[in-house]
Amino acid sequence: MNKVSKQKGFTLIEIAIVLVIIGLLLGGVLKGQELINTARVRALNNTVDGITAAWFSFQDRYRAFPGDYTQASVNLPGAPTNGDGNGLVGDAGGADAPAERAMVWMHLQSAGYITGGFDNAAATVPNADEYGCPVTVCPDNGFGAGMNLNYGELRQAQTGSDAHELITGRGIPVEVIAELDRKVDDGSPDSGAMQLGIAGSGWVAADVTECQAAGDPTLYGLLTPSSNCAAVFRNF
Repeated sequence: MNKVSKQKGFTLIEIAIVLVIIGLLLGGVLKGQELINTARVRALNNTVDGITAAWFSFQDRYRAFPGDYTQASVNLPGAPTNGDGNGLVGDAGGADAPAERAMVWMHLQSAGYITGGFDNAAATVPNADEYGCPVTVCPDNGFGAGMNLNYGELRQAQTGSDAHELITGRGIPVEVIAELDRKVDDGSPDSGAMQLGIAGSGWVAADVTECQAAGDPTLYGLLTPSSNCAAVFRNF
C-alpha cells in the first residue's frame, strides 16, 4: 500500500508567536528612532539656548553686540578683529556681513561665553553664508552646517521689519525642526519666534519648498520628509 504523506505546516500558536516577535522588533526599532529624534531635538535646543544666553550676556558686559564690538582687539583676550560699531551684525547682506557674522563667534569665544576653537583669521572668510557657514567658522548645528547670527529678515512671515536673527544652518531633518517648534514655540513654520527660513545664501527656494507640506506652506512637510531644512529664531 502506498503511504499517504502528510504536509506539515505552522500551527496558529506558532504563527501568533512569530507575529508577536515581529511586532516587538518593529516596536523596538520605532522606539529607538523616536529616542534618537528626541535626543537630536534636545541637542539643538540646548545649542540655541546656549547661544541666546551668550549673546545677551556679552551685551550686558560690553554694551555692544558680539561681532560688531569696536573694542574687541583691546578688551578681549587674543585681540580678535573689531566690528564697525554700527549696531548691526551682518547688515542685511552688506559688504561686512560675512566678516561680522564670523566675528560674532570669535568675540563670544574670546569673552569666554562659548567654546569652539574659532580662529581669528576666520573674520576674513568670505563664505560665512547665512545657511552654509563652515563649522570651522560658525558653531556646528549638529548636522554638518554652521549656525549664524545676522541682521535681516529670513523668517517666513515677512513683515518688512529687520532684526537680529539666529539661523540654524541647513541640513536639519524636517521632523527635528517641527518637533523643536512644537517644543519651544507654536509649532507653525510661518508664525511665532521660531519659523522656517526663506531662501538665502547656502539654501535655495527649492530646499524651502521641500520642508513645507505639499499645497500648504503653513505646515511642515512631515509626510514627505526632507533632511535639509533650516529655521530662524527671532528672539534676539
